[in-house]
This record gives sequence, structure tokens and C-alpha cells, in this order.
Amino acid sequence: MALHFSSACFSAFSRSKVPAVRAVASDQGSVAVKTAEEEKVKLGGSELKVTSLGIGAWSWGDTSYWNNFDWDDRKLKAAKAAFDTSIDCGITFFDTAEVYGSRMSLGAISSETLLGRFIKEGSKRNPDVEVAIATKYAALPWRLVRRSIHFLIKHFRPGIWGNEGYIDGLADAVEQGLVKAVGVSNYSEKRLRAAYDQLKKRGIPLASNQVNYSLIYRLPEENGVKSACDELGVTLIAYSPLAQDCEEPNLRVVASQLQPLISRIKEIGEGYGKTPTQVVLNWLIAQENVVPIPGARNGEQAKEFAGAVGWRLSNDEVEELRSMASEIKRVVGFPVEKL
Repeated sequence: MALHFSSACFSAFSRSKVPAVRAVASDQGSVAVKTAEEEKVKLGGSELKVTSLGIGAWSWGDTSYWNNFDWDDRKLKAAKAAFDTSIDCGITFFDTAEVYGSRMSLGAISSETLLGRFIKEGSKRNPDVEVAIATKYAALPWRLVRRSIHFLIKHFRPGIWGNEGYIDGLADAVEQGLVKAVGVSNYSEKRLRAAYDQLKKRGIPLASNQVNYSLIYRLPEENGVKSACDELGVTLIAYSPLAQDCEEPNLRVVASQLQPLISRIKEIGEGYGKTPTQVVLNWLIAQENVVPIPGARNGEQAKEFAGAVGWRLSNDEVEELRSMASEIKRVVGFPVEKL
């Protein structure tokens, strides 16, 4: 559900360039490179394995929030390049939803329909690649050109989706073979535990909770959501991992406070031969139970995001960056968690 640094908190990162590779990383880290396939992780207690970084497809086809309220062939080609580049780099996990760009009519351009088209076209070029799709209520397989879906998520809590009877609907979908794993989005600790218990009674694991989480927006660490995910073995899927959803007026206030953190991130990145963007994404990946899903609108972004996979910050570096970020006035994030 997120896009790249240049739209938000870390705009300086996008312009920073570092060497493509270094023989030695840092004193504590490692440059032992693994492929995205080797780094696949299980989502919670499910059997579904996905790459340790996914791609958010919210912007694909969207004219209600992204793309300056307009969609054209140039943006379509850029989105297709983002998909193809991700696949070429080994990233095969994509997050979408029925409301992303959807006009809720047969044949309408939406994130789901575009992703379905890209997968169908890509299967001819890479027939052995299996793409894992995460989508949300009310997902319709025909939009994705598929008979079933890998991963179904109960989206926002308010309104009609606030009825927790839908959790049983998730369990039904698993039992009917329509999906391989199920999760929730924007759930508080209390609701997360309740959903976990409700599914457990049906013998089905809650695979994930998708929430707003990044280095400078760490509310899930403060409100008990992350610790509950770790305790229950529920994967935390981090949308806006590059802080896209932070409100800009608030960001201007904290801009001066960000500079020491930005400088340290750049310094660490140089030790690994990585960009600051890749360091910040790896800060999430290195926590083991977190899968970031930055949004890619073109091939260049997708390639950079893929560079966050295959290596790890050291535990000391993870904690150092967290400590530095904690000194920054908390930014305001996407308001869904307050509903």
C-alpha cells in the first residue's frame, strides 16, 4: 500500500547513489547474498511461502488517489515494467485489493485486473514462476483471471467489514479451497487476538496482520500489535514501509530531526553497497517476522526494492536505527488504525 521515498519522509534517499557492490559490508553485518527464492518466508502458521519483500499494487490503474487522477498508456507500461522487473529480480509476492482503482464493474481497469493481465502475459515468458497474490474483500477471482487466490485479507474494520462474522467467511474460503491462507488488515492488538482465536477454533491459522509500519512510523511497536504478532506467530505485513502515508505538514516539522538518521542510514548503506531505500526496507526484513510491501510504479523502483532482499542488517544496526528514529517526533500516519 505504499510508494517510494520521493513522495514522503525520506526524499533525500532516492537521490543517493552508492557503489553497486562491496566485498565487505560492515563490522557486524554480512554480505552473504541469497536469492529471493532462497529467502522465502512462511506467512504465519500457514503453509504459504512468499518472498521476504512484496510489491504493493495500489497505484496500478488507480485514478482516485494516485496518478494525478488520470490513467494512460504510459502509466500502464510503467506498471507492467514494475511487474516484469520484480519477477526478473525474483520478487513474486504482490499485494492488491478490490478497491484499488476499481470502479466495481466488469472490465473496469483496476489493480486486480491489471495484475491478472500481467500474470497471464508473464506466464508465457516465465512459465515456471508462481506468483503469490494477496488481495482483500470482496475479491473476485475473475478479475485476477484465476480460479483461486493465494492469500485473502479482511480489509478495513469499519462499516460493513466491521462484522467479525467475516472471519468465519475467511475460514470457509480456506476450507472450500478458494484460498491458501487468510489474514486481516489494520487490526488492533485486541481484535487481532480475537480473530486469531476465532480462526483457531476452525483449525485455521491467522497468517498476517497488514498495518502501517516503517522506521519512522512505529505505532505497531507501541500499541502492542507487533508484540502480539510475534507472540502468536502472525506475520506483520508492513504497508507504507517508506513512510508514504505520513502527513506532509507533520513531516516539515520533523525534517530537521531526520537529518542525523538519514546520514547514518546512508553510512550503513555504503558499507553494504546498498541505497538508503534498500537499508530502510531491510530494517523491516531483518526483524524476521515482517514482510514490507513497498509500492512500485515503474521498473526502476521495482529493481531498487528488490535490492533490499538477500542480505541482512546486523541486530545492532537494527537497534541503532530504531533508537535514533525514536528521538524523532512521531509523525502522523494513515488514520485507519484509529477507527
